[in-house]
Amino acid sequence: MLAALGSKTRLAAAALGLVVLALGLWLALRAGEGPGGQAWITARAQVGDLEDTTTALGTFQPRDFVDVGTQVSGQLRKIHVEIGDTVTQGQLLAEIDPTIYAARVDADRAQLQSLRAQLTERQAQAALAKEQYDRQTRMRRAGATSEEAFQTAETAWKTTQAQIASLRAQIEKVESDLRAGEANLGYTRIYAPMAGTVVSQPARQGQTLNATQLAPVIVRIADLSTMTVWTQVSEADVNKLRVGQDVYFTTLGQPDRRWIGNLRQVMPTPEVINNVVLYNALFDVPNPDGSLGIQMSAQVFFVHDSVKNAVLVPIAALATGAAGGRAPGAAKGTRTKSDAAQPESGDKNAAILLVMKNGKPEPRRVVVGVRNRVQAQIVSGLAAGEEVVIGTRSADGAKGGAAKASSPGAPMVRPRL
Repeated sequence: MLAALGSKTRLAAAALGLVVLALGLWLALRAGEGPGGQAWITARAQVGDLEDTTTALGTFQPRDFVDVGTQVSGQLRKIHVEIGDTVTQGQLLAEIDPTIYAARVDADRAQLQSLRAQLTERQAQAALAKEQYDRQTRMRRAGATSEEAFQTAETAWKTTQAQIASLRAQIEKVESDLRAGEANLGYTRIYAPMAGTVVSQPARQGQTLNATQLAPVIVRIADLSTMTVWTQVSEADVNKLRVGQDVYFTTLGQPDRRWIGNLRQVMPTPEVINNVVLYNALFDVPNPDGSLGIQMSAQVFFVHDSVKNAVLVPIAALATGAAGGRAPGAAKGTRTKSDAAQPESGDKNAAILLVMKNGKPEPRRVVVGVRNRVQAQIVSGLAAGEEVVIGTRSADGAKGGAAKASSPGAPMVRPRL
């Protein structure tokens, strides 16, 4: 039994060794061999679309909303709406107990009536005092009255004028108090200042609200037809953002759908979270079907540049500068015709690629367009389908393993020429 098990184990190990050997041969044939036992890791130029973007996480908030509060204190007697209800502008939302405010209005109205009656009485007395004063004035001219009688009539007339002025001032004050009381009575009925959806209701029916220092919020109304995406961009990327640039995003619930907008604002004051400086960037997006909800998460892409149907190569294929222009086997410091054809090093759009030709890499000058961390557009100098070198691997598996062009964070391994 033990012998049979040992025989099966040896057969399995032999089979595994054959699989590994076959895989190694396949990789060697695929990569090709370079001088000195090097294997060239290559990739083919392809036609596709490319974007240079900055990514960020965002959340949704309604662009237009209002917290509806109460301007008077009292018991919340009735709430006429619930969370999720759609309301129109001017619709009755809630009622505060109006008993105290109605009583104050009634008292002011009664006081106002009393003062107006007193004013009427004083005006009649003033008319009589004026007649007596005029009579005493005529009699004084004729020498038919005493100086004391004249002064008494004059004082009576001026006194009634002063009393009338005082009553009119009191009436104005009570009228003012009445207007304030009527306004407070009106504030006990709370109406919607805008059309929208009730999204929150902090207050509860029967609760006593104190509006002395801060207006208590009863409900929040939001217009959900247009949402604002709030994103946080690091200080390293915020300088790349420009107001008006294209932005798109996807959501967790609909990862295959892309919403498009334009950057509206970058907040000047950052937020510092765990010593990381983040700036809020805002843009609006229509939400006619209501599929975007408050506080939903979004994967946001700020588009700096884009191109369609372009020739693309992995970013690892770019060998910028004169170092990439030496032919295989050339001594370090030797310049070739390709070096002479290079533009000045300050031209950021110029680069040297190693293109496979007849099984060997050949340096070629190209013009680079849009690029990101994964791919680069080749404007001229390379055709779709051509094979470019993206790295090397020594035959013994030593230093300089295969470059992983598909990983945006992987370091680029340059070919040893």
